[in-house]
Amino acid sequence: MSDDDQRDQSTPAEPAPQAPAPTGPEPEPIRFFGTTWVNHDGGYALRRAGLAVGSFLAAAAAAYLLRLAYEGLEIGDVGPFLSISVVVLFAIASAIAFAKTWESFGRRPAPSSDEAALKGLKAIGFIGSLFAYFLRSLTEAPGEKLRRTEYERAKTEFERRRSARTGNPAARRPKRKK
Repeated sequence: MSDDDQRDQSTPAEPAPQAPAPTGPEPEPIRFFGTTWVNHDGGYALRRAGLAVGSFLAAAAAAYLLRLAYEGLEIGDVGPFLSISVVVLFAIASAIAFAKTWESFGRRPAPSSDEAALKGLKAIGFIGSLFAYFLRSLTEAPGEKLRRTEYERAKTEFERRRSARTGNPAARRPKRKK
């Protein structure tokens, strides 16, 4: 038998599966949590506790490393001006990183915002970002409130649009002119 004959005798091609009807908007996943924040299932509480402990331990380890770096400056006898400048730099950078990270949990940055310009500063003040994650994870997943608000709004909008589409629009009577 040739290949053409075998193809003719094979089972007919099954129709392509149709896309399921839209069931509504999908929740946006959160880093470390996925979509478990929606129903607080799938180990949500354990993940939140792990994130709180992990971010606190990382911040403590980073602070210890900065202390060692400061002691290195003291051993190097670089002078009080440089030693104080380094401490002030890290304190200001950490405060700004904390504020920007905390702010990002409550609102999305504007597309033309200065977030890209602050990446370096946030990298220097990473202890502030870690501490913001620690504090937020004590009450909720970081960014959960923002995403929950957006998700609820999207669900409400979807339901409103779905309920408005009842019946066959072609079968409707034409509107009377006044």
